[in-house]
Amino acid sequence: MNWIEVNGAGTRYTIDGEGAVPLVLVHEMGGAMESWEPLLPEVAEGRTVLRYDMRGFGDATKLRGVAVMDQLVADLVALLDALGIERPVELCGMAVGGAVALHIAAWYPERVRRLALMGPALGIAPERRIAVRERADAIEANSMAWLAESELQLTYPDVLRANGRFDVYRARWLGNDPSSYAATYRMLVGLDAREALAKVRCPALVLAGAHDPLRPAKLISEAAAQIAGARFDVVPSGHVMAHQSPGVVAEKLHAFWRAT
Repeated sequence: MNWIEVNGAGTRYTIDGEGAVPLVLVHEMGGAMESWEPLLPEVAEGRTVLRYDMRGFGDATKLRGVAVMDQLVADLVALLDALGIERPVELCGMAVGGAVALHIAAWYPERVRRLALMGPALGIAPERRIAVRERADAIEANSMAWLAESELQLTYPDVLRANGRFDVYRARWLGNDPSSYAATYRMLVGLDAREALAKVRCPALVLAGAHDPLRPAKLISEAAAQIAGARFDVVPSGHVMAHQSPGVVAEKLHAFWRAT
């Protein structure tokens, strides 16, 4: 594990493997670089894998007010520059991390070789925006424990907890900063991914979780259709699919990488 200051913020990162292909993994809202640990052994061979804590989460600099997608994107680009990763990367993002990965592929096409999105955040439907803002305010006024039961049933449902990894995930999730979590929710209220989806030109894989009520397969399928030539598939998993179902996610990634 390493520490670095980039783009005016501090973060943790780790690099695994010494392969020729750089692979960058961007975790979900409420997660940290550990969210990728179950998947890591499945995808590391032949690759140099970079994981890091997104601003607001893990041990990275915290957020206040409203998070900004431009800032999250700039953080990762600055990290790549600081680490001397200049060649195009394999970029994988999960949930809000998927939104960050999507926007990097759209705005910095020269930095991305291939893109994999796992239930990416796309924004909040207009009819839900007031409720989401109110939820963000309530999170900030209370605690992560106050939110835990309702939120984790959405992101990590009972059907996916038999793998033995949920208790550790929950304990780590409870350590989140409520203000950073709320700030990210507020960012999603104003997020509109349509322009970014239309700008992606690299090969892309978009996965939806069959047990993900936050990003149902129909929604993710419609988003995938806006990326030219994107592959779309549904996996028997949930919102945090790389942690919940690493084997099936790895199978889809390897098939995508081989085919493209």
